[in-house]
Amino acid sequence: MNTKEFNSGEASLSVDLSEARQAVKENRFKDALGLFEIILKEDPNHIDSLYLASVSSRYLKKFDDSKKYIEQLMVIAPDMGRAYQELGHIYRDMGDETKSVIHYRQACELNPALLASWSSLYKYFTKKNNQPAADHAREQIEKLQSLPSALLYIDQIMNEGRLGIAERQCRAFLKKNPTHTYAMSLLSEIANRLGYFDDAEFLLEKAVEFKPNDGDLRMKYATILRKKQKFAETMEQVNILCDQFPDNHSYQAQKASEIMQNGDHKEAIKLLDNILQKNPYNFSTFTSKGHAQKTLGQTDQAIQSYQSAYKIKPDHGEAFFSLANLKTYSFNSDELNAMREQVKRIDLALRDKAYFHFALAQACESIGEFDEAFFHLEKGNKIKNDQSQYSIERMNAELQAQIDVCDEAFFKKLGSGGYETKDPIFILGLPRAGSTLIEQILASHSMIDGTLELPNILSIAQSLRGDDIYGKLGNYPKSMRSLTQEQRRSLGKKYIDETRMHRKDAPMFTDKMPNNFRHIGLIHLIMPNAKIIDARRYPLDCCFSMFKQLFAQGQEFTYGLNEAGNYYKSYVQLMNHWDKVLPNKILRVNNEDVIEDLDGQVKRMLDFLGLPFEEECISFYETDRSVRTASSEQVRQPINKSGMGRWKPYAKNLKPLLDALDKDLLIKEDISLIS
Repeated sequence: MNTKEFNSGEASLSVDLSEARQAVKENRFKDALGLFEIILKEDPNHIDSLYLASVSSRYLKKFDDSKKYIEQLMVIAPDMGRAYQELGHIYRDMGDETKSVIHYRQACELNPALLASWSSLYKYFTKKNNQPAADHAREQIEKLQSLPSALLYIDQIMNEGRLGIAERQCRAFLKKNPTHTYAMSLLSEIANRLGYFDDAEFLLEKAVEFKPNDGDLRMKYATILRKKQKFAETMEQVNILCDQFPDNHSYQAQKASEIMQNGDHKEAIKLLDNILQKNPYNFSTFTSKGHAQKTLGQTDQAIQSYQSAYKIKPDHGEAFFSLANLKTYSFNSDELNAMREQVKRIDLALRDKAYFHFALAQACESIGEFDEAFFHLEKGNKIKNDQSQYSIERMNAELQAQIDVCDEAFFKKLGSGGYETKDPIFILGLPRAGSTLIEQILASHSMIDGTLELPNILSIAQSLRGDDIYGKLGNYPKSMRSLTQEQRRSLGKKYIDETRMHRKDAPMFTDKMPNNFRHIGLIHLIMPNAKIIDARRYPLDCCFSMFKQLFAQGQEFTYGLNEAGNYYKSYVQLMNHWDKVLPNKILRVNNEDVIEDLDGQVKRMLDFLGLPFEEECISFYETDRSVRTASSEQVRQPINKSGMGRWKPYAKNLKPLLDALDKDLLIKEDISLIS
């Protein structure tokens, strides 16, 4: 959440806000409310005044007014944990325990530093004999009660998006208390949210050294290692956690997640089932189990798991989205209406609201309600775009830097070299361009292991940024100019060694990370014999499909039609450059050609890879393997044209996309449909 450091114009208010706050502290709620009403006439969106006006109204038992203030606050700051806590207090004082507990849970999800919410949940779980949940709440209470008041305040404002104030105060605290591990973890979380992952990792590594038996610290350390794609190190930390705390379900669930990341989904399901035996109301575990089942192609079981999750928690948006993301599931009218009611709620966290909007878009499209479907697509993407730091200009500059640095003279000067391996097949391009289909076809060959979207090339590129590690231009790709022969060979070998965990015994394997197209120059330098396939799809089909898909992370350019169109145009420009400076290095495979002539395109790809034809590649949909992408169910069906022209019912809404694309890549009749 970004609330611009909250109420920056307080100095211009005619009423002294500190006087109103003091009235609240002294329990003079009538006086306080009168002052807040004056402030809100001048500034109706003043966050602190809306919050404290709600508190004052509640103490005066003006519950309708209290709810009015807090609901207005939620429109402005929809992820403010204290607002949900106050709503919990309102319903508690009104005698509605069920609603109060719902809001206390939301409050703790958004801001884990809210002691009053944890205390209320502890009482509720204890009364309901939900021992695992009560124990978890008690642990949180004890942790928060042990904190100095300064750190508790920093924790709370950090979780309200006030990162600047939180960082300054946290650094000041650490100057006086340099080994305070909780303060170190708070500063690491601030660094994490600002994108400074190396700083976050360093702080947590030191904190864990100071306090090796602190499970929360080690869990945070494992999480940042995961974000930095250090999977082996992450698993090591999670294993330590599970050994230290064998009864902690959160750590067991994290271990299951890491096992899934490493490809053993059957073992992950066993772990998740063990958690559910002990706590059958753990909705997030049901969702994780559904993800594992989906990856294994166990669609019916995945559906049951997702449905079990939302039956426990009806506003669990991820469960509904996961059903929609199967691409084959049909929502019934009750589910559809339930989702429509959820997105109307003011008191719904943005994360869940985005999930519901994307799920509704898929559901409405399937019944021909295209206007409503596009409405939800716009709403869902706007939530994600508002939370994103994505910039068209910055991305264009990043891709242009590859063109400027990796020219013909660059490759000529560096000459031959790198690690002499023929193992990897890079399938790259844009998301939703047919790369999963190509991978499924190739993975059906006896000499090719299908893996997943491996992050290793992106990680190597990140390491070459040097001090410039936060997404600016700077050192990379210019740093490749100084790579020695030994460094190039070492980096290529590092890639092969680190990806071996995802392979079986075949001599070749696929890596279908789409964003690797940005780093073809690097791939060529460190593994000159690697094969590269560019998965290409017609711009309107590809870009609209990206706009329709809610990606977990790393694809922020999909959160707007203008952003998607510009990214497609820049991608084509960069691929044209690679074709020019590395002729015959890349095989372009158009999704439409695969659909029209499967046999011919399969033979063409296998010839490019130097492999004999195998009939199994034609019957790829019968291949039993894990598929983790959004196309997992689609590639388990024979070739069909269902994905072509899906944008046409939305043509009247697509002018921003048309304006961003290169018109030379489009069919004239399609341009006229949108124009």
